[in-house]
Amino acid sequence: MEHRVAYKVYYEDTDSLGVVYYANYLKFMERGRTEWVGAQGRPIQEWNRDGYNFVVYSLTMKFKQAAGLGDMIEVVTSVRMTSAYRARFLQQIECRGVLLVDAEVDIVCVDGTQQLREFPVLG
Repeated sequence: MEHRVAYKVYYEDTDSLGVVYYANYLKFMERGRTEWVGAQGRPIQEWNRDGYNFVVYSLTMKFKQAAGLGDMIEVVTSVRMTSAYRARFLQQIECRGVLLVDAEVDIVCVDGTQQLREFPVLG
C-alpha cells in the first residue's frame, strides 16, 4: 500500500542557499514512515508501548533535485518485508510531481532491551 503525506518546507529546513539541507530529508522520511504505520490502523505509540520499537538498520538515498523554501513536498512511502525481522521502506520525496529524493530504508524491530524481535504484522 502506497501512502502519501505532504509537508511545507520552512526556513528551518533550509541551508544558506535556501534549499532543503540534505539531512532534513531524513526527518521528512521519518515522519512519512510514522504516518504510514498509523495509516495501517494502529498508531506507532501503541506499538512502542507494547514493546515493538522500530529502528533504522540501513539506508540508501539518491538526491535528484532540491526542494526550496515554501515548497510543498510529498513523502511517498510503501513497504515490503525482506525477512521476518526486516522491513524495507521504499520512500520518495516529490515536489509538484518531480522526484527529488529516492530512498530505501531498512527497518528492524527491537524490544525494550534492544534485542531483535520479529517484525509485527502491521495493518
